Amino acid sequence: MAEITKSIEGYGLNRSKESAQDNLISKIGVIGCGILGQEITRLAAATGLEVVFIEISEERIKEAFEELEVSFERMIDRWEMTSGEMSAVMGRIKGSTDYSELAGCDIVIESIKSRTREDSIEIRKRIFKNIEEYVDERCVIATNSTTLVVTEMSSELEHPERSVSLHFISPAQDSKVVEVVKGLYTQEWAYEKVCKFASMMNRRVVSVLESPGLISTRLVAPLINEACTMLMEGVGRKEDIDKTMKLGFGFPHGPFEMADKFGLDRVVRWLDNMYAEFGDTRYKASPMLKRMVRANLLGLSVGQGFYRYDKNGVKID
Repeated sequence: MAEITKSIEGYGLNRSKESAQDNLISKIGVIGCGILGQEITRLAAATGLEVVFIEISEERIKEAFEELEVSFERMIDRWEMTSGEMSAVMGRIKGSTDYSELAGCDIVIESIKSRTREDSIEIRKRIFKNIEEYVDERCVIATNSTTLVVTEMSSELEHPERSVSLHFISPAQDSKVVEVVKGLYTQEWAYEKVCKFASMMNRRVVSVLESPGLISTRLVAPLINEACTMLMEGVGRKEDIDKTMKLGFGFPHGPFEMADKFGLDRVVRWLDNMYAEFGDTRYKASPMLKRMVRANLLGLSVGQGFYRYDKNGVKID
């Protein structure tokens, strides 16, 4: 009889309420609604999920909604969405400064922007603990960071087994893969839940061993760094280096265009974090990148980096 019961449970005919609940995803939270936070928010809301994002001020919430509206209007212009669909998707998005609004979330994704590795780790630990205070034990707490490991971020949680690294590659609406990492404490149910979340948005999961940079950042950051070295040496013009990678290797963007899109400050932070972890000089940020960051030439977000951009984000030169 025990064998029969076990067999039935295997086919899901006698699953516990708790096990069934693990697979339900109807509401997600996003901490930080910057460029990538907005991309995650748009994807999830367009999939039919309720989304609440947490920001530091009401002013920043207003800005985020304005930026979300602009991005949806561009989709309407490209015939990717109707105005009615935009209204429905926007209706599923809520912004707040109050972490208590995360109650009822099935997954909460941290997607903040910070300046240094030390600050980033401590800030994220506090964010993780703030999230845990308001969500139930079966809510997955995830980070979108690639160069900081989720094991360290979740080490002070009461339930670290719920934590996963879930990395959306920017631009999230174009990339068809997400990188998923189990931390030292991560249990299988949490991993499976974020995999289901990814599949709901038609993204393929790439399982990665916990390591700073994962696959995507560990490859792309040194590429951008080396392109800067080549530019400083006069090997080629930035336009020709970008053209070579696009026409020669089929990249949608060249390394300098990618740097502008990601944000030069973000690229420097990636490199600094990996250099601190591995001590390998290939991750030592180029003086050119650092100089441009000091000059606030951060790329698309400010309208000027390696190239200049108009208010709609279109490259001018």
